[in-house]
Amino acid sequence: MEWWGIFVNKSFINKPNGIKQNVISSLLLTSLIFLLTLWLSTPTTIKAADNQTYTQQFQNSITTLSGKSVEANMYFTKMDYWDVKKVTFNLNYQVSQLANRQTSDITVALNGVKFYSFRPGNKTGYQTQKIDVPLKLLSGSNHLTIDGQVLDQTSKNYQLQQTPANWLTIGDGSNINFEYQLKEAENTLSSFYAHFSGQDTIAYQRSKIATANNPTDSELTASMIALSGESRIITTENDQIPVVQMKNLAAAKNDYILAVAKYSHLPKDLKKQVSADEVKNKAVIKTYYTDGKYYLIVTANSGSLLKKAARFVANEELMKETDKVVEDIDQNTETFTSSLRDNGTHYLTDTANPVQGAGHKETSYLIQLPNDRSNADGSKITLHFNYSKNLNFNRSLVTVYVNNTVIGSKKLTANKADNDTLTVKLPRGLALGSSFTVRVGFDLEMKDQDTSDNSNTPWIQVNPNSKMIVKSERSNDLLFTNYPTLFINNETYDNLAVIVPKDLKANDFKSLTNIFNLIGNFAKSNTGKIQFYEEIPSKSVLKDSNVIVLGTPQNNQMIKQLNSKLYFKYSKNFSRIVSNEKLSIEKDYGKHIGTAQLIRSPYNDKRGMLVVTGANSQDAYLASTQINFQKNIQQFTGDAVVVDLNNAHYSYRFKKNKAIDKSLETKQTFTKNSQLILYLGMALVVIILIGIAIILTVRKQGHLNGGNKNDKQQ
Repeated sequence: MEWWGIFVNKSFINKPNGIKQNVISSLLLTSLIFLLTLWLSTPTTIKAADNQTYTQQFQNSITTLSGKSVEANMYFTKMDYWDVKKVTFNLNYQVSQLANRQTSDITVALNGVKFYSFRPGNKTGYQTQKIDVPLKLLSGSNHLTIDGQVLDQTSKNYQLQQTPANWLTIGDGSNINFEYQLKEAENTLSSFYAHFSGQDTIAYQRSKIATANNPTDSELTASMIALSGESRIITTENDQIPVVQMKNLAAAKNDYILAVAKYSHLPKDLKKQVSADEVKNKAVIKTYYTDGKYYLIVTANSGSLLKKAARFVANEELMKETDKVVEDIDQNTETFTSSLRDNGTHYLTDTANPVQGAGHKETSYLIQLPNDRSNADGSKITLHFNYSKNLNFNRSLVTVYVNNTVIGSKKLTANKADNDTLTVKLPRGLALGSSFTVRVGFDLEMKDQDTSDNSNTPWIQVNPNSKMIVKSERSNDLLFTNYPTLFINNETYDNLAVIVPKDLKANDFKSLTNIFNLIGNFAKSNTGKIQFYEEIPSKSVLKDSNVIVLGTPQNNQMIKQLNSKLYFKYSKNFSRIVSNEKLSIEKDYGKHIGTAQLIRSPYNDKRGMLVVTGANSQDAYLASTQINFQKNIQQFTGDAVVVDLNNAHYSYRFKKNKAIDKSLETKQTFTKNSQLILYLGMALVVIILIGIAIILTVRKQGHLNGGNKNDKQQ
């Protein structure tokens, strides 16, 4: 600052004090402005938002692929609102202990482009290989292919002949990990819906459905319609969207809230976003974003319009197409979900599926039946394919499997190489379930045995007209093996009446979330009839409906009314569940267990009834945790489930006749055994004819004998 002193001394030594002070003030002000300008012009480092992470587990179970050359297929999706920074494929695998680590290799391809190869580590047991996925290969829906060459070792050379020891196992811990930044939601219904139903949003519990604090029957119905619509598109086995009361909604930043309530029941801040004129004779669906929280308001003055709006929200197609802030719904608005009815024909592939290389090769195709259907006898697979002509046709063949069951095989021939067909019928009584795999294995031997096993010269191609024709029928079992499909018809709710406590608590909403999460998984359409009741409905409603009852004897009178029909009954004072022929229940233990029971409706013996109950709402909630996901319901084969506070759960079978409709069971039994009945009928006819022939012969013989006797007497 020496220059400042010299400047002041020389410039102001002889100036009057007032002038000196004014000049100094001006210079100081100028200096401050200069320094401020300099500071503002200096580049500032702004910290970027932290990356989000999400791990997408593959749905594949543990799979073993046999052969020297094997292939596995996996599928995953990327959300459109992710700005992806890094993708890692974590492959959990195991190879044969006899595999030669120097000659065996594994190659990974994404959407048909190979990008990574490696050799198995020199150790036994499961291994994990972390693989960086090139971002430029990513799309919305992605197909990951794993090709493996597993060669055995014999002294210094590898074994050319395939043996059972040629195998690669893909573990169920394989996954895709994303690192990304979120793109902000745009102020439209479609953008809100994309974020609200996103895998990461649901997994991190940022998606919520909120309804009135004391919801009416219509508000409950609308909320569960919305939940079912979301549940049917959730792809994971562990995640669901909770339904809560407005007063229990703890919204945080980056939460996406679907608020479903009548206009008069909306909270003040949400009610301000919709004017009274907007809901005159119509429902409104409107976005509202504030303080990092994202709302979609679904409201109306009438219950019927509110349910109509909920069906709009439950329609994935309509929500994705609505690129605006607000949508008006009236009674004429079409909200039904389009549905391709199952005609029994399932094509294996949309495009030609080539398979290359010598040795044993496999390719697989996933077949899904409507969830309310099951396989019946008479199903068949027709495979159309063509292949190279340089094969050893004495040793080359194709084999078809359903899951792990061999269905049929056929040798390949030179004269049919350009257009070959294999049709195989499924064995009688083969259980398929609603989802199964058709596996096609090829054994391609070369004419020249010295040809390298890794050659791509031999090839075979499965053509897109290959198909499976499934003869299917509705299951007629009133058991948990058929739940919730016994409440589903034509892929939608089959006239559901849901009876709940009038004074709903937080546990009751958790129970309803569990129940309708699973029902929504199975209901592919939003057109079915569903209605909630907080009082016992009329007998005509109960007669015409499949009924779900939730609650305790204290908060739901329907439980008391049904007690004599339950498998696990309550004591006379309804304080605990008592022992029966299947389970001895200590008196205090009976006060803290929950049950889910499938009984025949006492109002219609061709309808089913689900009762989820316990001595208190916490115990009823525990029972609902056993019927919330498919992986849980698959544990139970009976018609009653018991669960306690330690999550110990048990399944029991009470009813002797499991059929929902006994007349239908008789008809199905006749149909399944029609051929046997025909043979028995023919056999009976033959026996009758033989009997008639014997009688006629005896009579004829008697006449002859009588005639001879008369001749002798004469």
